[in-house]
Amino acid sequence: MNQPEAKPWINAIHAYTPGKAKSDDGRVLIKLSANENPLGCSADATAALVDARTSLARYPDPASTALREALGRHYGLESDQLVCGTGSDELLNLAAMGYAGAGDEIIYVRYGFSVYDIAARKCAATVVVAPDKDYGTDVNALLALVNDKTRVVFVANPNNPTGTYASDDDIARLHAGLPAHCLLVLDQAYGEYLDNDGPASFDLARRHGNVLITRTFSKIYGLAAERIGWAYGQPHLIETMNRIRAPFNVTAAGQAAAIAALADTEFVRKSREYNRIGREWMAGEIAALSNHGLKSVPSWANFLMVMFEGGVSAETAYNGLMDAGYIVRWLPGQGLGNGLRITIGTEDENHGVVDALRTILESHS
Repeated sequence: MNQPEAKPWINAIHAYTPGKAKSDDGRVLIKLSANENPLGCSADATAALVDARTSLARYPDPASTALREALGRHYGLESDQLVCGTGSDELLNLAAMGYAGAGDEIIYVRYGFSVYDIAARKCAATVVVAPDKDYGTDVNALLALVNDKTRVVFVANPNNPTGTYASDDDIARLHAGLPAHCLLVLDQAYGEYLDNDGPASFDLARRHGNVLITRTFSKIYGLAAERIGWAYGQPHLIETMNRIRAPFNVTAAGQAAAIAALADTEFVRKSREYNRIGREWMAGEIAALSNHGLKSVPSWANFLMVMFEGGVSAETAYNGLMDAGYIVRWLPGQGLGNGLRITIGTEDENHGVVDALRTILESHS
């Protein structure tokens, strides 16, 4: 051995692949691959971000105190039971690191968020993948895999990348079937897109010591560039995460922007309604292309997973859309080689990508 070698469980990790913004030949494309808010972010958040950057020589509040207090007021939560992170990604990794290790098992649902696999492998835990039900969470399948080695169960709700949603009753039934030593992590990155957002899951976390809720400012709030996430759970969970999170993990500018974004409820309402209209329109257009073998998975998020079951493959459509100037998400590495995840964009972007897709399908018919 003449050089350091990574641990075998680290070498087994497939690094996270972000959504592309350019074609393979370097062209800048219309980006519908990363589930970003097409309306941008609140003007108040932008102003707060600029103001906060006048103090670049000072470290940010390491505890994100003002942001946690603002989150507590906004969502009706106890601010001392909140922790902020570098996006929700950091918090998902902390949950795995804090409660699982070698010899333990972490379960997630097939077609779940790819960070779960990375988080589990980073702490040398064994990955267990539960079968899906119609591209979504199958509570019975999850519970069938739980044993005395299970330490963490990850559930994205709404799910990324498929957009499916498990009801409050399903989540409650899942939790009721888990042993007390097993942490249920409810990843709600797209929670604000729901009409009835949060009360049942927050109450579940308030009443039980093995439930953690994670959220992000990257989606409906439009602050993806600043990487701001947060988690809610009982004090012992938050204490564990504070022990191992990075110090000063949320920038001062990010904290200020997030506080302003929370206060601009009209921007969030407008974003939710804009997304609903665009998603319903696009789902209708995909349904009209069913004669070409296309269908979309019912979505509660800000994207559609479009399945290709006809003569044109998802890969062919993916490359054709790139040629037409659009980049979407093709996920063969997650077992979704026959699907494309398409972010709901501006009205022009939505119409453009559907027109381009229709042209591709017709040219191969």
